[in-house]
Amino acid sequence: MHTKRPRLSLPSTLEGPHNAIRQLWDGLKGYRAGPRLFGLVMSRAIPYTGSISPRVLELKPGFARVSMSDRPTLRNHLHSLHAIALSNLAEYTGNLALAYSLPDGARFIVKNLSIDYLKKARGRITAQCHCPVPTTTERQEFALDVTLQDDQGQQVARATLLTLVGPVTT
Repeated sequence: MHTKRPRLSLPSTLEGPHNAIRQLWDGLKGYRAGPRLFGLVMSRAIPYTGSISPRVLELKPGFARVSMSDRPTLRNHLHSLHAIALSNLAEYTGNLALAYSLPDGARFIVKNLSIDYLKKARGRITAQCHCPVPTTTERQEFALDVTLQDDQGQQVARATLLTLVGPVTT
């Protein structure tokens, strides 16, 4: 027996009274191509981040895991992944972990990003972030720690995003 899945409704914007990131991920994750479609929507909504073609592997309250493939367009003159591509992956991963976790009516902005590059990054890089789950839209700051590892499990970079959360204003 074939069960009919509910029709998807995609948000027209990522900011509003409802958590569009959570709605989009939760609406797509049950489909085989859901994570890929999520990535395509996010790449259109955030074109600069789309340039690294990140792939969301896991997203739940307080956690995100995202990978990036090693491609020639992302390499530097030393034939390793460019520092800014790694920074972009770290920021995207931290932002997703927090954005998914926000209560309805909240938004955020990164105030500061610091990153330590620990070794040359080559091959697929996977970033992950564990973050607090805000329970209110009241103005507050969070430090989000993101680790980036290669396929051998070696940490290639670590980043901290100082992020300001507050209510959506019109």
